[in-house]
Amino acid sequence: MAYLHIVALSFLVSSSWASGKQIQQPNLIFILADDFGWNDVSFHGSKQIPTPNLDALAFSGLILQNYYVTPLCTPSRSALMTGKHPIHTGMQHDVLYGYSRYGLPLSEITLPEYLKDLGYKNHIVGKWHLGHYTSVYTPLYRGFDSHYGYWTGHQDYYDHTAVEWVQIAHERLNAWGYDMRRNHSVDWSAYGKYTTTLLTDEACDVITKHDVSGPLFLYVAHLAVHSANPYSPLQAPEETVEMFSNIEDLQRRRYAAMVHELDVSVGKIVKSLGDNNMLENTVIVFSTDNGGPAAGFNQNAASNWPLKGVKNTPWEGGVRAAGLIWSPLIPKSRRGQVMSNLMDISDWLPTLFEAAGGDVATLKGLDGVSHWNTVLYDKPSARNHVLHNIDDQLGYAAIRKENWKLVKGTTYEGSWDGWYGPSGRTNESSTNFINSVDDVSLIYKNAVLDSDAAQYIAMLGMSGTQNLYQQLLDAEISCGERPVDAHPCLPLDAPCLFDIEQDPCEYNNLAEKMPHITEDLLSLLSWYNSTAVAPLNTSPDPMSNPKYWNYTYTNWADFV
Repeated sequence: MAYLHIVALSFLVSSSWASGKQIQQPNLIFILADDFGWNDVSFHGSKQIPTPNLDALAFSGLILQNYYVTPLCTPSRSALMTGKHPIHTGMQHDVLYGYSRYGLPLSEITLPEYLKDLGYKNHIVGKWHLGHYTSVYTPLYRGFDSHYGYWTGHQDYYDHTAVEWVQIAHERLNAWGYDMRRNHSVDWSAYGKYTTTLLTDEACDVITKHDVSGPLFLYVAHLAVHSANPYSPLQAPEETVEMFSNIEDLQRRRYAAMVHELDVSVGKIVKSLGDNNMLENTVIVFSTDNGGPAAGFNQNAASNWPLKGVKNTPWEGGVRAAGLIWSPLIPKSRRGQVMSNLMDISDWLPTLFEAAGGDVATLKGLDGVSHWNTVLYDKPSARNHVLHNIDDQLGYAAIRKENWKLVKGTTYEGSWDGWYGPSGRTNESSTNFINSVDDVSLIYKNAVLDSDAAQYIAMLGMSGTQNLYQQLLDAEISCGERPVDAHPCLPLDAPCLFDIEQDPCEYNNLAEKMPHITEDLLSLLSWYNSTAVAPLNTSPDPMSNPKYWNYTYTNWADFV
């Protein structure tokens, strides 16, 4: 379906990119982790869970240091797909559930629809979570040519069922059903197979079967490392769990195994691109959808250390995302750096659209801005502030402008407003683990260079070692202990203000000391709120219960 009067580009002139020659439109691979913590990649400084494939991409690409998502998965996914903040699509409150009778508005043009007008083949592997109560809300009607994965927000990693419950008046709705599909058909053959492996194999199959005469957009939305069902929340192959026997806490050990499987998946995708001669003309993005659920939140064991808060909170641990972008199209002099400009998840649509050869001037009504020239040439970006979210139903809002962040209200009455480990450093101290160039070299050679990703990147003549020491130093956040004279933040009583560049751990509330900045950010929040549309969330529909549909989650409203 054509929404734009754009002449699809077959070739991009790239004389100032990497090679100085004409190349085809790049393949775009977007890998989205679910509930992944800031401190759960080793390129941020933790040695507890090695992520050599992600590190290989990060060290030879760009680490996104001031990159933000929303505190929850549905809002973030809506921003990714539309280039708009969730307050402008009605997706800002809570997440979609299996019983939700709404979805991403059909009036919204999605990223794959824009790319389709530029000649791309679009495939999604994994989680959708943007509506399925009628089929027109599902991926094949939103610009994708195929979908293998699930429509709801989570599932068991082996039996692929999802448990949900909600109170309807005086009755409790208990829902349990199977949710794994190939396009619109239920895939019962997936039963008993590990979700991360299934999605990885499917992604590699899509790459292998792709007609390389045209460009590919592949969106891999992993289940990992989201909790499964409450009866068995953290799941990984036992042989992988045993690899992390040095981690005493069993839940953290299982979580580490889940991260490992995710990292292996990234390596296999890179390998598949290399084996099919596509890697040299590809852009790879890795991102999480929100901060990690640490310390038992959602029965999970992520770590956002040293940042404050968890998933579904307005603090840095809830919204500051682990992310990177990698491509041979990035000039050699630019690779292996930390990109420090502000970036929001809504920016990916215009950024990737421009990378694909589209004219961003034709994109109307977006909140996102393109960073493609920043990625390539370190040009200043048009973004100087990020709206984290406004949720009037939960009573909180947060925004960052330049180095200043304002938090107004919070979630869970402040019960998840702390700092949670583990740090993953030696003896769980806050000491920077980078002690010497030799230490860095050892870490890199022993882990990263042996990874699939590093080996295939090396085949392109790219190296991730030239700026490694400085890159690791720049990518790690160290805050030390909270100063005893830090002014406390009580967000349920009054707004709090932080200088995030100097105080990324949100220790010292400067609202009273800097009233003019506080008022400026409150005014900006008020303006944004005046542009917001009402949340679309609906009351649960009892007919959504999988028990009425052969114990599967389905597009039930098409049948009742």
